[in-house]
Amino acid sequence: MIDTRRRGFGGDSYFIRITYGSKDIVMIHVLAILTALPGKRAEVLEAFLANVPAVHAEDGCIEYTAVVDVEGADPAFGPDTFVVVEKWASMDALKAHAASAHMAAYGEKVKHLMTERAVHVLNPA
Repeated sequence: MIDTRRRGFGGDSYFIRITYGSKDIVMIHVLAILTALPGKRAEVLEAFLANVPAVHAEDGCIEYTAVVDVEGADPAFGPDTFVVVEKWASMDALKAHAASAHMAAYGEKVKHLMTERAVHVLNPA
């Protein structure tokens, strides 16, 4: 069961709690900011999107998607950067994801196309 409760400033942020059986789990959020070599973002995103079904099939994966700047956004990450938005049921699920064979294969496919990577692992505030 997923229970979404409003909280925070003006009710515009959310607290997500997942219940598995009788155990409540506060999900793990991940923002991975990935920057490709100039002009190579589309190639990296193609490899990323090919890997998404395997990630979605992982135990504990709640969300795993790539997002890019809205046209005309200011500030913006830029034309070579995309952000991966992830939600995981637990740190164990995230650790298993990071150690999976399909993520290693994806990393090998794109490592020569990347310039920067920053991964932020977060809890709800």
